[in-house]
Amino acid sequence: MSRKTIPEDGTSVDMNDKRIAAGFGGFHNQNPNSAARVAKGKGYKDASVKCVIPSRGKIHARVVERWFGLMTPMNQRFFRMFMIGMPVDQAYNVAIETIMGHPELKNWPYILTLEDDNIPPLDGILRLIDDMDEADVVGGLYWLKGENGQPMIYGDPNVMPLNFWPQVPRENQLQACNGLGMGFTMFKTSIFSDERIPKPWFKTEQSMENGGVRMYTQDLYFFEKIHGLGYKVACDTRIKVGHYDADNDFIW
Repeated sequence: MSRKTIPEDGTSVDMNDKRIAAGFGGFHNQNPNSAARVAKGKGYKDASVKCVIPSRGKIHARVVERWFGLMTPMNQRFFRMFMIGMPVDQAYNVAIETIMGHPELKNWPYILTLEDDNIPPLDGILRLIDDMDEADVVGGLYWLKGENGQPMIYGDPNVMPLNFWPQVPRENQLQACNGLGMGFTMFKTSIFSDERIPKPWFKTEQSMENGGVRMYTQDLYFFEKIHGLGYKVACDTRIKVGHYDADNDFIW
């Protein structure tokens, strides 16, 4: 009678030309590299997201239709917070204050800002989460409206002094920068517990300074505040975000 050693990898063995189920160790237990796949998938990590959406009250159907299809992390918490009728800087400040004062929401790792005329790709949230190992704030790539619209990716951190000149996007990569728009941008929640950053976090500012005019939208005001504190900011140019122009029914 011929016999064969019973394997531990879950396969069958041939005994007297008969096939029988054998093995008890399992295939993956014979392959230690399986753990690398689990780590890359990040399914074990908390990837809960609070999504803050400032709005004037009406959002076009072309925008909402895409939002309905946005993928969120499997088995993770995702919460939308609409801030209606407030100036945009106030909307963000109130939203962040609410989150950081909430016993549960303040512990969720990510805050996503989404503006009511932006159309992100369906996998955009998942890509942003994947990027958060490399930077503290990451945004998708979108442009100002109009034929002369510029990319919302500002300042090269390798060029001093600090500046927010628009960068030319580099194709399909995580591109370091000094500042971003907030149309589709993810922040680590922990940034907003950093006491080195003065409040308000966001402010639309126009003032006279040193004989010139100082003008900041709420986003670049924030990014100037965190500059030099060790935070990394980047744009993921793979995440191509449309900017909807309702007046002309056109996506820039």
